[in-house]
Amino acid sequence: MMENVAKKKPRQRRQFTADFKAASVDLCLRGDRSVPDVCEGFDLTKSAVRLWLAQSDDSHQPENLERDERAELAGLRRESRRLREGIEILKRGTAFFAWGTQ
Repeated sequence: MMENVAKKKPRQRRQFTADFKAASVDLCLRGDRSVPDVCEGFDLTKSAVRLWLAQSDDSHQPENLERDERAELAGLRRESRRLREGIEILKRGTAFFAWGTQ
């Protein structure tokens, strides 16, 4: 019965630069993407990304927050970033149309 199950090929060990790890952690901490999204996008294992998160210096994150408060904070940061991007788009559009009227 066990011989019918195909064995998964072991993954070759890869090394990543500190900058790559920091960028991956930053994506997770800012709330841009979840850990599974980062793993899927960069072909990483969840355990590797979670280890990098644990090793990261997240001193900007208050330690006394509950899980739901952390989720709310991440959502608010996401919304804030989206609104800032929207403002930037409006500024560019205004500059474009102002330039066209001259």
